Amino acid sequence: MTMPRWGRALGLAALILGFLAAAAMAATTPDAVKARGKLLAGVKYDTPPFGFVDQDGKVAGFDVELMREIAAALGVEVEFVKVTSQTRIPMLVSGNVDLTAASMTHTREREKTIDFSITYYTGAQALLVPQESRIAALADLAEKTVAVQQGTTLERNLAQLAPKATVLPFHDYTSAWLAVRQGRADALTGSYDILRGFMQTAQGFKIVGPKFSVEPFGIGVRRGDADMRDFVNAVLQDLWTSGRYQALYEKWFKVAPEAAIEMWPKE
Repeated sequence: MTMPRWGRALGLAALILGFLAAAAMAATTPDAVKARGKLLAGVKYDTPPFGFVDQDGKVAGFDVELMREIAAALGVEVEFVKVTSQTRIPMLVSGNVDLTAASMTHTREREKTIDFSITYYTGAQALLVPQESRIAALADLAEKTVAVQQGTTLERNLAQLAPKATVLPFHDYTSAWLAVRQGRADALTGSYDILRGFMQTAQGFKIVGPKFSVEPFGIGVRRGDADMRDFVNAVLQDLWTSGRYQALYEKWFKVAPEAAIEMWPKE
């Protein structure tokens, strides 16, 4: 039986759409970024020294510089897109950004949604308090109000390690930091180097007690995007081999990195 013309036309259209879909899927994220001529980089604007807006109104920080290095390796410009702890994963999944370098701890739970690069920074959680505070460690937080970023590993760690503390959650680090400065919270908990970054912006505060928890940061890529993940990993390793990583680390953290980046043989 001969197929009607309209049937053949629909079949041809479906075949063409199938080829186009296959071609689109075949294009890797690095190829797509190169074709666009721009890397859409999700970074924080309120978390020194990882990502923040400097006195000149420009986005700066360790995460920001790593994104610039990745864009340079791709041979494209970089456009920074503001993300928060709440939006960094949704914006990546939705395609609004190509990568996220946003002081994000690599966890098994988050791996259900996105993939991560190798660990590019390992931090530890700490406590920041006013200079005159008698708080010296986690044990002193009972009946005290502690500001923290909402929905983060920091908040979960605090609830587990200081269950008698009153948790005061905020959507962003800046608001949590402001709460301590205004006396609405007795302490701020966060990544040690982020707390050090805040201390450089205001006098009268100190970091107390031993560091607690381990916070391995990874650059986020879309789940299953092996090409982009491998490209980012190679850039990070090349930065380490060249000494560029160490220079950037010392620039923003004022100390040398304590551990080397994970390296893979090239052959």
